[in-house]
Amino acid sequence: MAVPLSTYPRRLLPLFLGLFQAALLLFFALFVTYDEPSALVKDTNSVANQVYSTFPFFQDIQMMLVVGLGLLLTFLPRYGFSALTHNFLLLNFSMQWALVLQGLLHHFHHGQIHLDLHKLLISEFAAVTVLISVGAILGRASPCQLLVMATCEIPIYVASEWVIVTCLGVLDVGGTITIHVFSCYFGLGVSKALFRATQQPPHPKETPTPHSDLMSLVGTLILWVFWPSFVAVLCQPGDAQHRAILNTLLAISASAITTVVASSLLERDGKLSPGHLQNSSLAGGVAIGVVADMAMPPAAALALGSLSAVVCVLGFRFLTPLLGRKLTLHDQCGIHNLHGLPGILGAAASIVAVLVASKDTSGSHPSQPSLVGGNASEVVEGQWGDRGVGGQALCQAAGLAVAVGASLLAGLLTGAALRLPCLARPPERLCFDDSLYFKIQDQAESPGPDSSAEEGALALKE
Repeated sequence: MAVPLSTYPRRLLPLFLGLFQAALLLFFALFVTYDEPSALVKDTNSVANQVYSTFPFFQDIQMMLVVGLGLLLTFLPRYGFSALTHNFLLLNFSMQWALVLQGLLHHFHHGQIHLDLHKLLISEFAAVTVLISVGAILGRASPCQLLVMATCEIPIYVASEWVIVTCLGVLDVGGTITIHVFSCYFGLGVSKALFRATQQPPHPKETPTPHSDLMSLVGTLILWVFWPSFVAVLCQPGDAQHRAILNTLLAISASAITTVVASSLLERDGKLSPGHLQNSSLAGGVAIGVVADMAMPPAAALALGSLSAVVCVLGFRFLTPLLGRKLTLHDQCGIHNLHGLPGILGAAASIVAVLVASKDTSGSHPSQPSLVGGNASEVVEGQWGDRGVGGQALCQAAGLAVAVGASLLAGLLTGAALRLPCLARPPERLCFDDSLYFKIQDQAESPGPDSSAEEGALALKE
C-alpha cells in the first residue's frame, strides 16, 4: 500500500535522527575510547581531583541548559511542550555532533579519540550556540529545520572558535564573543534568509499569558543562579577562577537591579515588563564573560552588569521594533538584545581592560579557555608580551569582527537551505502550537473539527 504523501514529513524526523544515531554508534565503536587508567597513584589522584573539581560545574551547566533555558523558552503559551522538547533534543544532537567534529579536528591521535569530561564539556559549549540561535525562529520552524540548522552551525562554530581563540589569541574565558555573539548573529542570519523580506505580523498564539510568563521567569531564575559556573568552568583553578565567580555574581546582581529600574522608567504607569525581567536580568552574565577572570576592580563588574541591562532593555523597547520595520528582521526571543548587544558591549570592555592593564598586573594575566584542547596556559603564555597591550586589544576587536561576520554569512546561507520544502516548515496559521507535533491529551479525548490530528494533516498538506 502506498504511503500518503502527507506522511513523509512526519517520517523524516525519526529517519534523520535514527540514521544519525546509528552513524554515531558506528563511529564511537571504531574510533572513540576512554583514557587508559593511570598506573601511578599520583596521576590517579590528579585525575580524581580534576573530575571532582569539574563535575560540579558541569552539573550546574546541565541544569542551566536543560531546565533553565528550556523553561525560559516557554513564554509562548501554546508552545511549551515544543520549546522544552526541542531544546532538549537539540542539546543532545548538537553535543554528539560537536564531539565528533572536535574529536576529529583536535583530538584524533593514532586512530583513536580519547574521551574525557573536558571534551564532553567543550562539546556542550558548542551546543549552546545552537540553543541560542534557534531563539530567533522559535515557533515558526519545524523540528527538521532546527536539526538541519544545528548540523550546519556546529562545524561553522568549531572553525570560527579555532580562528578566534587559537589563531588570534582572543581572551574570552566565558564565551562572550565565541558563543554569545556568534550564536546571536548566526540565528539572525538564518531568520533573515528563512523569512526573506516578508513582514511577520503578530501571531495570535505568540502573546504570552501570565502562566507562560511565570514559567519563563522561573527559567530565568535558574539560569541566574548557575551562571557563574558557566563563566568560570574553563578558568584556570585558583585566583582566575575565583575572580571569574566573583565578577560574574556582581555583574548579574547589578543586571537584576538595573533591569527593574530601567523597565519601570520606560513604562508610563511604572509597571515592570515580564519580558525585560526574563532577559535583561541575565545580560550582565553575557557581557562579563570576556573579562571575568581579568584583574579588574569590583566596581567595573557592577558597572558592566548595569550597563548591559540598560542596553538589553532599550533593545527590547526600541531596537527590536525598529529592525522589524526597517529590515523585516524577525527575532522571536530577542536574542539580539540578550546575547548580541551585551556581547558586543563585553567585547568593547575587554578592549578597554587590555588597554588600561598595567605592567604591575602582568603576573595575573587572564586565563584562556582551552576550548580546542591542550593546556590553556600554553595557548596564552608569552603572547601578550610579544604583541604588547595594543596588539592584544586589536586581537580582541578582530575576534569580534570574525564572530559577527562569519556567523552572519553562515546564517544567511543556512537560512536559505532551510527553505527547502522537504523540511516541512509549518504554515503560518499553525505556528506556535504544540498540537502540530504532540499528542495533547485533552484534544485526544475530545476530537472535533479542530482536532490536532486534522490540523497536523492540513499543515503537512500545505
